[in-house]
Amino acid sequence: MNDQQWKDLLSVIRGDTLPALPTGFIIDSPWLPNWSGISILDYFTDERRFLDANLNAIRTFPQTMFLPGFWSEYGMCTEPSAFGAVSIWEENQFPFAGKVLRSAAEVEFLEKPNPRKDGLLPFVIKRLRHLQPEIEKAGHRIRFAVARGPLNIASFLMGATEFLMAIKTDAEYMQRLLTITTDFLVEWIDYQRECFPSIDGILLLDDIVGFISRRDFEVFALPYLKRAFSSDVSVKFFHNDAPCKVCAPYLPEIGINLLNPGMQHTLTELKAWTGNKVALLGNIPPRDVLAAGTPSDVTRSVMEMLNALEDHSRLIVSCGGGMPPGAPTENIQALISAAENYTH
Repeated sequence: MNDQQWKDLLSVIRGDTLPALPTGFIIDSPWLPNWSGISILDYFTDERRFLDANLNAIRTFPQTMFLPGFWSEYGMCTEPSAFGAVSIWEENQFPFAGKVLRSAAEVEFLEKPNPRKDGLLPFVIKRLRHLQPEIEKAGHRIRFAVARGPLNIASFLMGATEFLMAIKTDAEYMQRLLTITTDFLVEWIDYQRECFPSIDGILLLDDIVGFISRRDFEVFALPYLKRAFSSDVSVKFFHNDAPCKVCAPYLPEIGINLLNPGMQHTLTELKAWTGNKVALLGNIPPRDVLAAGTPSDVTRSVMEMLNALEDHSRLIVSCGGGMPPGAPTENIQALISAAENYTH
């Protein structure tokens, strides 16, 4: 993000009114490589292609915010790799992390990784350090520390079904597991901030919170998310494109001030559940409209979403969740134009 975009983001979070409705998107490996004409594996392994893909995006769509911006990642393998997960790669498929824990009891033997040395994390930092001069030459800065959330990491270490079952059958082990993943996350976020002093935001992605009850959220998510978001930064950004009804009322208490939800709920509902204290990045249908629709479909969806909303403060127009694979340039431009030209 450049300086003006960062100022606009802070203004939206405060509830200020901008001259036009802002737009923004989470972009990463599910969309950016193929949109740029390269394979996913090339995107992960070639620093030059990674940089060029991101520069291509910001130059093609200069009117919009890309969050977190120059996201140095290895898909879902990033954090699990530090715990010893085997990373499975294909040329043009999303990478996948193998399980580490075969049973809840094996949590007793799980050690907290060192984010300075373990797994793919040093590669994440090195890529950004190598490219930082060119990123800044383009007028942008490294603004966010980024990680998967504590439940998300736990679900990769165990398997999502196994983890969700274990919070019912082996609660003490799961609390121990979440303590380890959260302690690791705090250190990982701190290390990113240490390496890049321009960071003034955190982005955590954890859609596993959308699959648990309110009671389980209070026990297995709330305390760990509070700790994971405890850094003193201006933007505390949470992505959960699973159902948000359970977690939304707790987001202000956690400290989260920006949410990227899925499309399961309306913006009106989300504003009500959060007390309009959390800025929203969303939420037209990503696959069926932004990726598979026509520009006219996108424009119509944006207008319907905005017309149904009485209060347009604390809003960045986007899709529900991250940029979907296959979203074409003309559809993204249609969304940006519809928001820019909207009058209520």
